[in-house]
Amino acid sequence: MIIRLGVPTDAAALAELAARTFRDTFAADSRPEDIAQHMAQAYGSLQQGRELADANIVTLLAQRGEELAGYAQLRFGPAPTCVEGNAPIELWRFYVAQRWHGQGIAQALMCRVDEDADRVGTRTLWLGVWERNERAKAFYRKGGFVDVGAHVFMVGTDAQTDRIMARPVAAVVSDTPK
Repeated sequence: MIIRLGVPTDAAALAELAARTFRDTFAADSRPEDIAQHMAQAYGSLQQGRELADANIVTLLAQRGEELAGYAQLRFGPAPTCVEGNAPIELWRFYVAQRWHGQGIAQALMCRVDEDADRVGTRTLWLGVWERNERAKAFYRKGGFVDVGAHVFMVGTDAQTDRIMARPVAAVVSDTPK
């Protein structure tokens, strides 16, 4: 497995993975029309191409052979007032395809998230996770994130509550002498 930065030519593959992982994660608990509306707004080759070219978004792709197994996106921008750490950055999206669950991809991807967050000078990671996504909340808690608040996340016309979780960027160990 490799984890690499996404580039604009990854737009179609990322769009397919993003739509699939979102649908797999949320479709059972949301109305089909809300899922369809959200996916039409958030995913698609053109949208992913814009995100891959956006200097305020860092896209990391986990790849097994030729297949994308997961992805993470860090997004620069203002943090909610409940996030108190220094130089925050949002872990905007973090998904691993179901067929790759339990194989260490999420842990490896999170390590790379920390490396890239550290590289760009941020010191605090924050994210929003659906209040009913127990698997994700447990993963983030295990990784040191703590619940600091809430905000509304729209899935189509459905206003859902996301828990906001935050933690310091993990220290990155370097083999390079200073």
